[in-house]
Amino acid sequence: MSDSPTPGRRERKKAATRQAIADAALELFLEHGFDRVSVRDVAERADVSTTTLFAHFPSKESLVFDREADIDAALAAAVRERPGGQGVVEALRTHALEAWLPIMTDPRRERFTALVDGTPALREYGERMWMRHAGTLGAVIAEELGREPDDLACAALARFVLEVPALTAGRRDPRATVETVFDLLLNGWRSQTGPAADAGGDDHARSAGR
Repeated sequence: MSDSPTPGRRERKKAATRQAIADAALELFLEHGFDRVSVRDVAERADVSTTTLFAHFPSKESLVFDREADIDAALAAAVRERPGGQGVVEALRTHALEAWLPIMTDPRRERFTALVDGTPALREYGERMWMRHAGTLGAVIAEELGREPDDLACAALARFVLEVPALTAGRRDPRATVETVFDLLLNGWRSQTGPAADAGGDDHARSAGR
């Protein structure tokens, strides 16, 4: 009988190694700054070779955004695997409350955000990653609704949803912020302002057009 590990065990070991590398990288980057830490420094802290590190992460920047693939998969699953009868916006609200809220309220988030905002290479990588997530989510929403992959409404909804973490940052009540944003997405601006405010806005626009 072979003593080789089962695929399940092998996958768990790979996942543990990957997490150890990501944790070591973030610790070092927060301690010393992204530009002052080398890939070799990260490998040594994680007790792996640089070859092993690059087998899990294609670039130094990806060490910081180690959950990129997981986030993409989770966004797609939130829409595709929603309960019968539940709309797309409500499914994404549930996902945000269950998956994103704990991250938004993590005490390390402020330091992480400062690290990314203060490092041009990480800001650029984060922006590209955000666009990839928006593309994935927009395409999945369009697929679920039977629309074209580049449907404008689906693309816009995806981008609005992905702004939720940024809109929540620094707010006193993150949960209430998430609920407010999704209420706006679900019910529209009119529900937030009331008929009088909308009417006033229309009157102003008409006056400006005279």
